Amino acid sequence: MGRWSRRLAPTFLGWAQVSAGWTLDVGCGTGALSQALIDRSIHPVVGIDPSAEYVAYASAHVTKGTSRVSFLVGDATALPFDATTFNTAVSGLVLNFVSQPLLAVREMRRVVHRHGAVACYVWDYAGTMELMRYFWDAAVELDPQRAGTFDEGIRFPICRPDHLTTLFRDGGLKEIATTSIDVATVFRDFNDYWHPFLGGQGAAPRYAMSLDPRRREQLRDLIQTRIPILSDGSIHLIARAWAVKGTRT
Repeated sequence: MGRWSRRLAPTFLGWAQVSAGWTLDVGCGTGALSQALIDRSIHPVVGIDPSAEYVAYASAHVTKGTSRVSFLVGDATALPFDATTFNTAVSGLVLNFVSQPLLAVREMRRVVHRHGAVACYVWDYAGTMELMRYFWDAAVELDPQRAGTFDEGIRFPICRPDHLTTLFRDGGLKEIATTSIDVATVFRDFNDYWHPFLGGQGAAPRYAMSLDPRRREQLRDLIQTRIPILSDGSIHLIARAWAVKGTRT
């Protein structure tokens, strides 16, 4: 997913109209969104993530230049900052993984100053995240009881614009807006599409590798009959994310 998620950040930041000033990246992971902030000359940036491994990676690999950037281990639901510390708080592809997303949004609101902004984006797992939907629709058809417990489209109802709007409203934010962000996902051939499911991170690879070889081959064959393959063998899909922003008044 990393090769596609990195393409979201610049479009998201432009839509959210994030400007220079103290910016908090909640759930920074390996630092893709922080890097996009720096590339747009938005700093200082503070990234926070519960994974010490991710924080170490971001600290070592984000290209800082003359920007002021720091990363630390911390919890999105208990941010270790005083109120009104930041101009903006952002979060990329994280809210659906937070155990208490409403508390996380309230924390982001708490740490931005008056008229500061909070903005987040998540994958559209249940809709136009096509590379995942072809996988899960086939998996659920073949194994409805078990595959359904892995399918992010079922597990993460928060990843819809109406749910995100409600979340931000309940989190105390105003002037809430949502938008879709589409990224073209092009694969050389079916093997280029299928191979990441055999060893990558995430629910889909875990599910695929939990199957015995015969059932995994059955899943592969069903997806291959349904996914649109062009005459040159390539596959052109859309990966959609939903973005939401609001203001602390």
